[in-house]
Amino acid sequence: MESYRAEPYRVPVTEGDRIRADAALHLAAYAFGVPAAQMLRRERTRPRACRARWSAMYLAHVSFGWPLERVGHAFGLNRATASTACRWAEDARDDDRYDAVMDGLESGLRAISELPAVDLALALGGDR
Repeated sequence: MESYRAEPYRVPVTEGDRIRADAALHLAAYAFGVPAAQMLRRERTRPRACRARWSAMYLAHVSFGWPLERVGHAFGLNRATASTACRWAEDARDDDRYDAVMDGLESGLRAISELPAVDLALALGGDR
């Protein structure tokens, strides 16, 4: 008898969405003192890393104005997981310290995302 092993849920995501999701993830990692590698683990992770990842998803949702489905896809998860993460983060904003950190991260991520794109090959004077 052959065993059936379902392939993981995969949705095509643009490179730009992945880059933006990575920016949110790494900013959250820095702010909460959690290595990004812990936040990216597919197996069960520590609560602190899980909450930092949820914060990153919420950060992408509010900073970029992404719908929850897009957030989930950009982070390699489904919409329900993104929804749970954003609901937790929104509730956590009742804590003044967390709220202040998230305000700063939102401002920083928006500022970074509004910077002009630069082609480094051209900026450095050709192909180096």
